[in-house]
Amino acid sequence: MSRDLTLLVANQPTRGVDVGSIEFIHRRIVDVRDQGCAVLLISSELDEVVSLADRIAVMYRGRIVGIVPADTGRDVLGLMMGASPWTRPWPPPRIPLTMMGHIGRRNNERAHE
Repeated sequence: MSRDLTLLVANQPTRGVDVGSIEFIHRRIVDVRDQGCAVLLISSELDEVVSLADRIAVMYRGRIVGIVPADTGRDVLGLMMGASPWTRPWPPPRIPLTMMGHIGRRNNERAHE
């Protein structure tokens, strides 16, 4: 990460490393983000995703189930990770898309109207 980046893709960045290295890697990812670089973090570690992400795209069987804010409750994330019928489609129709940070729809439109 010594070059100027426009996008950093971090795929399982801390898998198999010790605790000290995890902290170093997390700091470097945050530093790169703070310099204005877009970061795509791919991780199966929920704690890592929640601590580093601004938004979380949850996938199940190769498909995105939904995109939610990082402060979304773990209970909801758990249901989404298991592709619970309650979570499909996500968000439920009553939640405005602006809560997801959705791009391409007007603020007053709702999902699946």
